Amino acid sequence: MPDAREIYRLQPERYDELVRWEDRDGTVLSCLRALRPLEGAKVIEFGAGTGRLTRLLAPYVHSIKAFELEPTMVEVARHTLAQLGIKNCELNVADNIRVPVPDTSADLALAGWTYGHQTVWNEAAWRPQIEQALEEMLRVLLPGGIAVVLETLGTGHTNPFDPPPGLADYFALLEERYHFKRTWLRTDYEFPSKQRGEELLRFFFGDDTARKFLAVDGTRFPECTGVWWRRKGIPDQGKVPIL
Repeated sequence: MPDAREIYRLQPERYDELVRWEDRDGTVLSCLRALRPLEGAKVIEFGAGTGRLTRLLAPYVHSIKAFELEPTMVEVARHTLAQLGIKNCELNVADNIRVPVPDTSADLALAGWTYGHQTVWNEAAWRPQIEQALEEMLRVLLPGGIAVVLETLGTGHTNPFDPPPGLADYFALLEERYHFKRTWLRTDYEFPSKQRGEELLRFFFGDDTARKFLAVDGTRFPECTGVWWRRKGIPDQGKVPIL
């Protein structure tokens, strides 16, 4: 399987093209709206990558301060936001464990597809890294603000997969120690052509995923995404439904 770190550093534009074709039905935005009204919200984004979620939320929220460790990803995100004329977002380089914003300054702290990498890249010591990042999310939130974490639960799967041990332990940390609640969404890809879908999936996920895509009819490819959330200082009642 390709090395995601190398892709993020050396091929961020191609990665950005891949994720632009994900979430065909807009379920991520619908889920975030169900968790908290976005209008007027001040957002801190962790591990923003090339700005996928930044672009999604910018038209609805008051402001976004987004942070990403890889400078080449930040440059792609800034360029795209400038092309779109989006002016309520600020993107900077920073590690998830420490972002340069004051305490209690955000209504929504968002981390999309970022913390889980530590379970592979830092297999022997991922736990303190993720714990520090989660504490940082809670630090920046206003009382009653909401922390939301998104992670992949299966590319090419119509239902969530059984996570490998590292991810399973990470998910348990979210739910058992930090008391995040959990749901999941279908965030299927819809590619412009069969050829382009194969190329992009092979580029990021490898040969097995590309072959699986070639075996399905059409240009849609299933994807499952987990959503974990916790409100600061206010217990949640009930659950957000599967969308």
